[in-house]
Formats: sequence, C-alpha cells, structure tokens
Amino acid sequence: MNKKTLSESDICDKFIRPAIEAAGWNRMSQIYREYPLRAGRVVVRGRSARRDASTVLRADYALFWKTNIPLAVVEAKDNGHAVGAGMAQAINYAQLLDVPFSFSSNGDGFVFRDATLGDGVLERSIGLHEFPSPAELWNRLCAWKGWTAEVRQVTESDYAPSKSPRYYQLNAINRTVEAIARGQNRVLLVMATGTGKTYTAFQIIWRLWKSGAKK
Repeated sequence: MNKKTLSESDICDKFIRPAIEAAGWNRMSQIYREYPLRAGRVVVRGRSARRDASTVLRADYALFWKTNIPLAVVEAKDNGHAVGAGMAQAINYAQLLDVPFSFSSNGDGFVFRDATLGDGVLERSIGLHEFPSPAELWNRLCAWKGWTAEVRQVTESDYAPSKSPRYYQLNAINRTVEAIARGQNRVLLVMATGTGKTYTAFQIIWRLWKSGAKK
C-alpha cells in the first residue's frame, strides 16, 4: 500500500485509529472523531444570519478518560506531510480543551507533546505501536496536578446524563470541581448571556453531590 496516495481520512481509518485502539482506548466511550470545538462565527447580513464555515474548529480526534473528562488531542495529516505537521493545530485544540497532551500523525508514527514534562521531555517521536494507554496519560495528568486519591475520586465523578457540553463549559465544570475537591470553597464563574450558565451550574452541583464532596 502506497500511503502517499491515501487521503487524510484514509490515513485516520487505516493507521491512526487502529493504533489508538490497540493502546487500549475504547472506540465508543473514549475516542471522538471530528470533535466539535467552535461552531463558527455568526455572520449577520440584514435579517439573515449564518455560520462562517471557515471559522469552524474540529479536532480530528479528542481522547477522553471518561465521558466529558478530556485527556488528549490528535491531529492527522495525509502522508504527504511530515509526521509533526499537525502539531500546531493539536496544541491549539488541546489548549481549548484544557489538556496537556497533543499528538500529530501522518500515518507513519506520532509526534507526542507532553506539556506536563513528567519525564523532562516536551516532544518526542513514537511509533504507531507506542501510543500511550488511557491509564498512562491519566496517571501522568494526576501526578502533574498533584491530586491525592481523595481529589481524584471527586474529579473522576460522572457527569449527569445530558447533552454534550461545549468546550468552555467542560473547562468551567472540570476546573470548578477540581478546585472544590482541593479545598477551595468559593469560585466565581463569569459567562455571557446564552452560554449555558444554568447547565454548567447544574453539572457542577451534580458531580459534587454524587461524589460525596458536598451535600
């Protein structure tokens, strides 16, 4: 098979996704293809409005420890690009999802960026068979944040079954739950009209209540 003739989508289906799944990631609950980050700028012309498709942001893959608890972003390119060609995009998307792990791939291998610097190395090249497992990345994240077992128990708590939160709602919910789990008792969230303050507050309350962190 000549990889140079394959599209980016083919590279994802034939090389990248199989490598991720082989590392132990669950295809149904942990791997999200074309994960939506920003729906795109709204352009108003007279009485009509539409989304500007050029401003839509989607991560090729977003990887989650469990539902709504993100861990990493993987950006794919076709094999005509270098293996690390997608890293700038991956870093941008990882910042939006508030995660420290970014990957770029062209189907030959991965460039892995670990912003936790857990082993002192920021970026390294790894083979397709060397993709880290969910537990490895989660343990790196917990060690980087300095979470105790008690804090982990709260931060791993489930979301209430509901619609999928937007990326900034994820950040608000997860950061607030983490702060309270670490002993902080007052948190201020500032969100604009129409950005889902009620939904965000509900998920925070649910997770703190169900985890036993608060009554």
